[in-house]
Amino acid sequence: MARVKSNLSTQIPSMQNWGGIRSIQKRLERSATIMENKEAVAYSLLCMANTKITDIMEWDEEGNIQVKASKDIPEHALQAIKTIRVNKDGNLELELYDKVGVLRLLAKASGLLDSPEDSDKPSVIGINIKPPDIEDIEIK
Repeated sequence: MARVKSNLSTQIPSMQNWGGIRSIQKRLERSATIMENKEAVAYSLLCMANTKITDIMEWDEEGNIQVKASKDIPEHALQAIKTIRVNKDGNLELELYDKVGVLRLLAKASGLLDSPEDSDKPSVIGINIKPPDIEDIEIK
């Protein structure tokens, strides 16, 4: 039996620049960067999740609100601040990152949102639909 030597690289063209390969490669590079810095990412997310509004501002019995001086805001709370701006009226607007979203992301990453393995629920649900039988009826 004779063996035929084949070179697949000449038979199959390179797919490197076709069909979104570049975007997949970029995603993989980004995920590698995140994996290398996963402790820093986790720390930042935990800082956002654990920040309380009282870490950033305070108010008195009459409802007067005052933002704390930057030196008095804990370092972890500074990471939770999304934007600070002064509006047209001269009032300060302070926006924090979405705490529920951050908590959801942390829960998903830690496996808290995974379904338990001993669950009675099936992982795949099959639905069979049977159409009605059609009969030809002659009307006189």
